[in-house]
Amino acid sequence: MAPPRWRGSLTAGYQFFLALGVLIANLVNYATAHASWGWRVSLGLAGAPAVAIFVGALFLTDTPSSLVMRGRADGARAALLRVRGPDADVEAELRDIAKAVEAARRGEDGAFRRMATRREYRPHLVLAVAVPMFFQLTGVIVLAFFAPLVFRTVGFGSSAALMGAVVLGAVNLGSLVLSTFVIDRYGRKVLFMAGGVQMVVCQVAIAWIMGAKIGKGGEAAMAHPYAVAVLVFTCLHTAGFGWSWGPLGWVIPSEIFPVDIRSAGQAMNVSIGLCLTFVQTQSFLAMLCRFKYATFAYYAAWVAVMTVFIALFLPETKGIPLESMGTIWVKHWYWKRFVHDRKQSNVALT
Repeated sequence: MAPPRWRGSLTAGYQFFLALGVLIANLVNYATAHASWGWRVSLGLAGAPAVAIFVGALFLTDTPSSLVMRGRADGARAALLRVRGPDADVEAELRDIAKAVEAARRGEDGAFRRMATRREYRPHLVLAVAVPMFFQLTGVIVLAFFAPLVFRTVGFGSSAALMGAVVLGAVNLGSLVLSTFVIDRYGRKVLFMAGGVQMVVCQVAIAWIMGAKIGKGGEAAMAHPYAVAVLVFTCLHTAGFGWSWGPLGWVIPSEIFPVDIRSAGQAMNVSIGLCLTFVQTQSFLAMLCRFKYATFAYYAAWVAVMTVFIALFLPETKGIPLESMGTIWVKHWYWKRFVHDRKQSNVALT
């Protein structure tokens, strides 16, 4: 039996190792906080992953599309089997890749143009934008970056704030590991919505506590029990993200894009996410200073919107082979108006 598709997804692994890296960084910050040269260690060690990435890039293997383009069909089949599992049936996907390569050679529309102009790719285009956007607007990314500052704001000392960031990173990593046991058991939409509800409740609770106990001007000190409550709700918020949106934000794009537009879809997913990460990290401090506790209500509102969006517009992809996704779009109450003319046997969704 082939392993679940998401476990073979390199993009889902990206989220796991990102969480691991954040935890390690927080541990280093905490360990070197009392040394005058500690900040140099924290900054200098950031170069170690960069070196590892550079060396690892030298050993990257060719993609199946690249191998097919150079006439190495057997090599492409072997590459797909390494990703999908030794018992997976990759022949249909290999044929789709061959068709996409042949279409590119004939000068047909590229993947980006097909997504942008063809009606049958409308659901893919919408989700390619919406999923990474909502992924970032959960607020988890900026909370992970600025956790020590948030904890200092609610009354923790410097060391306690750094330890709070360590706890937050550990919770995120642990919840991502937990997701490996539930993601293929309960389905994608259930986890999306359950995690969304959990994050909304926690963000509203954080906003209420900070608004009621810090004061409008931020001068009043927060009592320690309330500061601990903020830490607890922040951890619960991160846990809700870690076992739902954390992995699923990467898994869903790998499951919904057909082969002929997968490169464009994945490129949009990653680039939109990284651009929003940059925007949020540059604007979060200004938001926190100006809006204070309302910053968390802002993120709670976005999580509520994205939860409703998922409930309405994302089809369940649990256990659905890539070659059968066409039938899922046809049956969806909204997207069927765009793909209603497709046949069930249309593997490539073209």
